[in-house]
Amino acid sequence: MVKHSPKFLAIVESVRSKVRECSVEDLKQKLDAGHSFHLLDVREESEFAAGHLPGAVHLGKGVIERDIESVIPDSDAEIYLYCGGGYRSALSADSLQKMGYTRVTSVDGGWRAWNEAGYPTTK
Repeated sequence: MVKHSPKFLAIVESVRSKVRECSVEDLKQKLDAGHSFHLLDVREESEFAAGHLPGAVHLGKGVIERDIESVIPDSDAEIYLYCGGGYRSALSADSLQKMGYTRVTSVDGGWRAWNEAGYPTTK
């Protein structure tokens, strides 16, 4: 597992109380029930290429603010974000909320927790 720097962890903790989070179990239930929403993988391109959640679209943290309006123009759309462990997705969720997106959720635990739960992935 990646060892994160104290300053990075501090900025993540400062936004986690401001964003909605869900567990991988919550996300899996929504997917299994056929709910319609946008699932964005905010990891790096190489991470996405190595494997991702079924139905996910790649929109990396480095470009999400620049590209979100062309990918999801509706600021009331339901959006779930995940990354490797839930930190980059929390930061991305905070950014999207600041841009006026109202239904953004960060998946706590992200890719790591999804895999630990044994849920399906794709390439």
